Amino acid sequence: MLKLITKFHVFVFLSLGILAYAQEKKQFSGVPELLQRIVPNMKTDSWVLIHKSYGRDEVLKKVGTVKDYTSPASGFNIGIAEEDEFYYIAYSAGGKTGYVTDLDGLKKFIGKADDVQEAAILAATDGYIIDEEFKDMAGNYYEDKSSYYLDLGKLTSTECPYQKKHYTLTVSKSSGTITGVKDNGAYIELYNKKCTNNPRLLKIEKKEEPKDEPKKKPSRSAKRR
Repeated sequence: MLKLITKFHVFVFLSLGILAYAQEKKQFSGVPELLQRIVPNMKTDSWVLIHKSYGRDEVLKKVGTVKDYTSPASGFNIGIAEEDEFYYIAYSAGGKTGYVTDLDGLKKFIGKADDVQEAAILAATDGYIIDEEFKDMAGNYYEDKSSYYLDLGKLTSTECPYQKKHYTLTVSKSSGTITGVKDNGAYIELYNKKCTNNPRLLKIEKKEEPKDEPKKKPSRSAKRR
């Protein structure tokens, strides 16, 4: 009986340990490293991933013998990018050169999410972001046998106030699609002086609001006149 109880305790301990390990959150790598993990589902002879910043092309990944291609004037971003910065993909398929320069094209190029990195990229094509400054809030994940769980951000307002919210996305491993979205609320909310709905500004205005001054009674000399 004692052996049976001991075995049961060991089984419970190991089970809890496996569960805790499975739910351990890991942070996503940076956007350039993430994009280099892409494995296209569409058939290509060769392809190249390029980061373009202020007119300069930097090759991040090259697969196969890449043919001549033209550097486009615009591309895609899956995070919070600097001005004049974007990515693009040039590929060769059936003797023709094609380009991925927007998020729809990126989604078609990847196809089904084969791993958690591609799941994050595909989520980014739907407006979610890996916030590299706040990865604890919006740039990590964990997984179990059936699903990935991605903590990602989303820019929900560029007006007053500037706001980012964070979400937990459930992505099915079998289908590669998002099956659930949990709203975890805002983690950044910034007001500036131009924001008329700034709570701090409204408090200051209430404090400075002038009170009605009592009317002065006319003097006796004024009455005699």
